Amino acid sequence: MSSPPAVIVGVDGSDSATAAALWAVDEAASRDVPVRLVHAVTPSPDSSQITADALDHAGTIVHSAVIAVERSGKPVKVEAQVLTGPPGEILRREADGAAMLCVGSMGISHGGIGHVGSVAVAVAHSAVCPVAIVHAQGRTHSRKDWVVAEVTDSQAGEIAMVRGIEEALLRSAALRVVAARRSRYPDIHDHHAVTSMNRTVKSDWERRLAPWREKHPDLNAEVVALAGSALNYFARNQDMIALAIVPHERAAEIADLLGPRSTASSQDICFDILICEPHRLL
Repeated sequence: MSSPPAVIVGVDGSDSATAAALWAVDEAASRDVPVRLVHAVTPSPDSSQITADALDHAGTIVHSAVIAVERSGKPVKVEAQVLTGPPGEILRREADGAAMLCVGSMGISHGGIGHVGSVAVAVAHSAVCPVAIVHAQGRTHSRKDWVVAEVTDSQAGEIAMVRGIEEALLRSAALRVVAARRSRYPDIHDHHAVTSMNRTVKSDWERRLAPWREKHPDLNAEVVALAGSALNYFARNQDMIALAIVPHERAAEIADLLGPRSTASSQDICFDILICEPHRLL
């Protein structure tokens, strides 16, 4: 029988995993579900058994994460589990039916910000719920920081917009809805065509935002229409971005961009990322 919905957090003792646990608190409180801290213990290669020392270490990691969440002072229930198996497999399984999965950007063996660890990459590809990849460091989130949602003209884009609205309201942050589109080759040299198309795209997303603005008068949302990749927008504005939200269809590209074999320039990325759930699940 599956567990009740919760915001799942993979914890491994790293700074970014602790940051993910703290990031998850508001998500869980807003949904009235528990934060469930999950640590995976993998048997040693030469034995199928988990040693007592490994279990003690796992207990210490989970206890530290529980204490960190409780010290936040937020009214949220905290659960903890130590499970046996590869971390990626454990988290993918726990994500089935979860409200959200939160992971740190780097494992305990790496530390710092920048390249995303292999477990985060694996779950970003395959999880069936929203996946947040959280950095341990970076800019202090303030009311001036942005939530940026990349949208596409598809159901997945609608989901990204809704998630962006939810996160902006939760964090009292400004929302930027970035509608990026691929230019047709003839458009590259036709400034008028690009401007006209951007105006049309912006108008379309402004229309979709209208009922949300009416429902939430305090929603500070702006539509940005551009030709090309939203990744360029992220890079240009990363000093203002607290959280970037992307459709699930972009999970592989985002994970590859930030993964262990990505380019050095991606190490400069200092905002958290939320990869939406597959559109068929909404």
